Amino acid sequence: MRLLVFVCLALWQLCIAAPAGAHPVPVSSLDLTLEEGRIDGALTVHCADLARELAIEQPQTLLDQGVLDRQYTAINDVVLARVRLRGGDGDGDGDGDGDGGALPLTLKSITPQPGDDALLIAFTYPGAPPPALVVDVALFPGDPLHRTFVNIREGGDLVQQYLFAADSAPRVHYAGTAAGAWAVLADFVPLGAWHVWAGFDHLAFVAGLILLGGGVRRLALIVTAFTIGHSLTLALAVLDIVAFPAWVVEPAIALSIIVVGADNLLRGAGRDMRMLFAGLFGLIHGFGFAFVLRDMGLPAGSMAVSLLGFNIGVELAQLAVVVPLALVLAGVRRRSTWWGNRVAVGGSLAVIAAGVYWFVDRVRKLAG
Repeated sequence: MRLLVFVCLALWQLCIAAPAGAHPVPVSSLDLTLEEGRIDGALTVHCADLARELAIEQPQTLLDQGVLDRQYTAINDVVLARVRLRGGDGDGDGDGDGDGGALPLTLKSITPQPGDDALLIAFTYPGAPPPALVVDVALFPGDPLHRTFVNIREGGDLVQQYLFAADSAPRVHYAGTAAGAWAVLADFVPLGAWHVWAGFDHLAFVAGLILLGGGVRRLALIVTAFTIGHSLTLALAVLDIVAFPAWVVEPAIALSIIVVGADNLLRGAGRDMRMLFAGLFGLIHGFGFAFVLRDMGLPAGSMAVSLLGFNIGVELAQLAVVVPLALVLAGVRRRSTWWGNRVAVGGSLAVIAAGVYWFVDRVRKLAG
């Protein structure tokens, strides 16, 4: 009985956790362009994140230019204080113990981005970039899920990318250098895993696929079909070969969750559509994964490594859910087939409820 309660609570938490946020993935992006005599910065932040910092109840009001003008000084004080650039020691040890002092940043403009519910904040450092540039970003330290992607460009080329969490250490960029393969993997593997954990809808879909259980081989084939599907469309979308807009993909992902939950309830004897659904809907989820990478902009020289690292991170995050959940469900069925069926039905209903919520919420936001 205690095992059953644990399973039901875990599934319930999985399905209700995502609606707590105003947007599914708490992410900001920062472009630093190193020119001959200056550093230009372009920071994109979600209105929901910034409104929380400024104690503004309605994030959408930040898209109004009048409101934005009144908050100009507050935004400057909050944001630029948390984007810290300084000269490094240049000794190549990567310890970030800067000896060149802080680089004072000047705010240039704040522009609403209504289509993304975000603000574009432009700033500059009116001086030559140091040979070793120390970057330290902690935009929203109160949100442990928030991540900031930093792109560094030189001579028009994207040469370095970093991923910052609230507790990340400073990173050092040395002029004229680009990220190596291991450095790219070190950033993109955690990025793939974090994207799954922060999104929850992908986890709900995978959980729905394994609720009915099955042998190790059957479950492995189902998860593999999902992996092949999302890996294919992720690559196609990031390479700009095939892409669909968010207003198509995001509701479609929610519908896929509803379908897999409903199929669990309606499945007749001897008919198992899970592998087909995993592959088919994996194609749709891949387009969802691609939104993060496309927003970042990937360096052409390490595109393959970036995609590989992201996919590895996604798979590791999925396995962290699939393996323990499959073991728990198998344990319940070994004790009682009746209870195993009840858990599958209850979990499927929870998955359907989450999918319906996400579908209605996403359509409402897109319509608004």
